[in-house]
Amino acid sequence: MTQEEFVNIFNNNFDTVRNYIYYRCGDVNLATDVAQDTFTKLWEKRSKFSDDNIKGLLFKISRDIFISAYRKNVRETDFNFRMKPEYENQSPLDILQYDELKMHYNNLLKSMPEKQRVVFLMHRMDNLKYAEIASALGLSQKAIEKRMKLALDYLKKHINN
Repeated sequence: MTQEEFVNIFNNNFDTVRNYIYYRCGDVNLATDVAQDTFTKLWEKRSKFSDDNIKGLLFKISRDIFISAYRKNVRETDFNFRMKPEYENQSPLDILQYDELKMHYNNLLKSMPEKQRVVFLMHRMDNLKYAEIASALGLSQKAIEKRMKLALDYLKKHINN
């Protein structure tokens, strides 16, 4: 697919994809973001598909991105609800210990070897699958799995120190 063909596909289908997601979620900003991500993914994978059913492919990609965003939002909301600090029920010592643990965790991430930290953050913060990380970094999935294991081992070893 040439850049000119991509621009034509983008111009002819962006509003359709955005409207499709908007009807599913009712949020114009989210729909626009998902549509943009859809075309970004289409451009990244342009060599892996044919132009036979481009509209169907766009709908599938956008639906998958939307579902991932929805699941991430549900997890974050659930986590924030469960982990919401209730300062009324916590002593100043508890709050201080929590803040110290958080600072220690951030320092551990900074001191972690870069290769492990990158994989850890891509998986845990960006919610990427090992295969996606491997593709992005140009490594095998086994290498990603090993780096993730080493990152978790590093955190386990140093978290109580």
